[in-house]
Amino acid sequence: MPLEEKIPMIKAKTVMIIAGEASGDMHGASLVQEMLKIDPTLNFYGIGGSRLSKAGVKLMANVSEMAVVGLTEVFSKLGKFIKIMNQMKKSLDDIKPDLVILIDFAGFNLRLAKAVHKRGIKVFYYVSPQVWASRRGRIREIKKYVNRMAVILPFEVDTYKRENFHVDYVGHPLLDLVKTDYSKAESRKKFNLPGNKTTIGLLPGSRISEVRKLLPEMLQAAAILAQEIPDIQFVLPLADTLEEKIITGIISRFDVKVNVISGNTYDVISCTDLAIVASGTATLETALLGVPMIIVYKISPLTYFIGKMIITVKNIGIVNIIAGKTIVPELIQDQANGKHIASEALAIITNDERNQEIIGELAEIRAKLGNPGAAIRTAKLACDML
Repeated sequence: MPLEEKIPMIKAKTVMIIAGEASGDMHGASLVQEMLKIDPTLNFYGIGGSRLSKAGVKLMANVSEMAVVGLTEVFSKLGKFIKIMNQMKKSLDDIKPDLVILIDFAGFNLRLAKAVHKRGIKVFYYVSPQVWASRRGRIREIKKYVNRMAVILPFEVDTYKRENFHVDYVGHPLLDLVKTDYSKAESRKKFNLPGNKTTIGLLPGSRISEVRKLLPEMLQAAAILAQEIPDIQFVLPLADTLEEKIITGIISRFDVKVNVISGNTYDVISCTDLAIVASGTATLETALLGVPMIIVYKISPLTYFIGKMIITVKNIGIVNIIAGKTIVPELIQDQANGKHIASEALAIITNDERNQEIIGELAEIRAKLGNPGAAIRTAKLACDML
């Protein structure tokens, strides 16, 4: 009897993975890499960005088509969302994946979870929607359509426990990802930045809509700071979801020099004395690097009005939420303007006591996030479902 007849062929399993934002693309890529270490035969397809693509995921849609902020942007892209949703639902019937992994992005993913559940396919949710901040009722949907969930913030376990839903706490994936290759002095030398100048980082977000709202305000603040502190310099680590020409085009409208640097994002941030950061994942990355910051954010007036009615937490910055108090300033909507940003920046960089106090508080944030290895632990949970 031929050998191939004696050994039964095992069909390779297929996993759909959905990441609708840059942070999900980053965390998803780490997860896929670890799952492939456990089972190299796995096939992946879905929605993501450059990181998931490099990890071996066949993309049916890109995060650049999905990333939006606020209700008004969602409405403007509604047709695109519906088209992609229908495409993914069709793939459930055509490809029949063995597992669907959903990463955050609740507005899209919870709707898709319902369709996946209806077809009897297992759903694994990685990175919980922020149900602890608003729309707690979503937990009912999660309990109904999600088979297993891995959360990355310690207090999320109790949030779900109160609703009688068990979740697995895996630790925060950024603990493995946020690393530098150089010291602060080495980074400044590498990026041709004078080592003796006060250095301010500008992080206007990973979505072009965020950048257009926030970067002009950051640049106005930079111009004010340059008048107050002659020996000051500005750096902008370019997100890989953005085109440099768009960023430099906005900068060219302001009388201030900004060094736009591609690659080595964490080394760029770590070489700064203070960062002005759009609310989101970048605030936690900056915190893990021990850099004091000012959190800024602007959304459409309609989205802000509705958000004020449904958001139940005092702070919007994840750094302050984890700390349980305001340790870094938050400037939202009208307060997120050049004058206010510059004022808060001066209050930190000219006050060594406050500066050191913030650095100490940021070190405690890292301690609260558990141990490295989130992607490995999550990969084991996912593979156990196959």
